[in-house]
Amino acid sequence: MSDELHITSLVVHAMPSHCTAVDALINALPGAQIHGADANGKRVVTLEAPTSAEILDQVATIRQAPGVLSVAMVYQHAESLESLNTELPHVHHTT
Repeated sequence: MSDELHITSLVVHAMPSHCTAVDALINALPGAQIHGADANGKRVVTLEAPTSAEILDQVATIRQAPGVLSVAMVYQHAESLESLNTELPHVHHTT
């Protein structure tokens, strides 16, 4: 099996009173990043990991955190590291 990178985006909805703790938990996960948040407790999050099992473990960790109301997976992508590191040729477009 080749080395892969799995990328998943989520919408996490937490109780506003728990957002500081939920944000800290997400930020402590390797490869996790919060891209946006609102005062109602919704967060836009991405996770990156080498396997789908690790992604699912991270999703479960977030889902089980105190104050988390829901976790909705929005997008998932997996690609080999070799493919991600391949330089693409420059293409000229004419109109």
